[in-house]
Amino acid sequence: MIKEDQKVKFAVVGCGHIGKRHATMIHRNDESELIALVDIKDPNELGLDEFKDIPFFNSIEELLASGLDYDVVNICSPNGAHSDQAKAALAADHHVVCEKPMGLRKDACESVIYTALQHSKQVFCVMQNRYSPPSEWIKDVVERNLLGDILMVQLNCYWNRDDRYYKKGGWKGTAHLDGGTLFTQFSHFIDIMYWLFGDIENIQGRFADFTHKDSTDFEDSGFVNFDFIKGGMGSLNYSTAVWDSNLESSMTIIGTKGSVKIGGQYMNEIDVCNIEGYKMPELAPSNPANDYGTYKGSAANHHYIIENVVDSLKMRKKPTTNALEGLKVVEIIERIYAVRDKQNTK
Repeated sequence: MIKEDQKVKFAVVGCGHIGKRHATMIHRNDESELIALVDIKDPNELGLDEFKDIPFFNSIEELLASGLDYDVVNICSPNGAHSDQAKAALAADHHVVCEKPMGLRKDACESVIYTALQHSKQVFCVMQNRYSPPSEWIKDVVERNLLGDILMVQLNCYWNRDDRYYKKGGWKGTAHLDGGTLFTQFSHFIDIMYWLFGDIENIQGRFADFTHKDSTDFEDSGFVNFDFIKGGMGSLNYSTAVWDSNLESSMTIIGTKGSVKIGGQYMNEIDVCNIEGYKMPELAPSNPANDYGTYKGSAANHHYIIENVVDSLKMRKKPTTNALEGLKVVEIIERIYAVRDKQNTK
């Protein structure tokens, strides 16, 4: 526990777009302090002028050996490094904030959780889409059973990720550091589905690599269908082969007492709400998408994550996401990809 009058001290590992966003949100939070930054690249290449007075290291090993005093390590490096770096930070008795995904395999995530339990430390998984007003609203609707029995859920994720995103020589698109389209692009939306409706079974799918044969090691599109263990059936349709710009991220839910469609590019708008005896409230506006210049990502909600870490470590609130939920999202993706890989071996 951190005392009420103390600042929560953070170190950020990985200073790409997301790492810099973490650093900025820490810097802007009155109850947090940025202690160190880590990246394998030279700081002059990374555009860290805003943080030029912050100690900089070229590896997490250098950071952990530095003797600096900090409470939390934010893991914002490429996907394939997340689980090992999280374990290293936990073993050195630091809490961890882990960007999605927590790992690229279920067993790697289990190892992170085991290490956290051994050292009595918290692992906060970044699932920022949970903080958007439409997500908070639909969570309340589902928990109150206003839709009745869930019959069907359709998740559509159609984004543009072309050569402006998959650049030669980078980690994105590689099997060992990226892991796959569902890990890097759409795990947030799988998290929302799991958060609302629980685990899935009876997975079937079709997969294709339409426009990324020369830029990625994996598929860019898929049609996946399954059953929810709690009842009802679902589908996930996704692609990064959309021309020029993102098309949509949407979720359609059909229940015995009503139907809802959450749409927009980033599931940031309520397109349809038709529920028996229910009048929808006016929601607060969603935050804009993360803007990376040539492409856009999901909603910019990272400040909520830092606030939740501070509140949790000061024992004011419970963590919004936990490591078990992060593991479950990885496991679901792993099971979907097992269907894909079985098809590829035929």
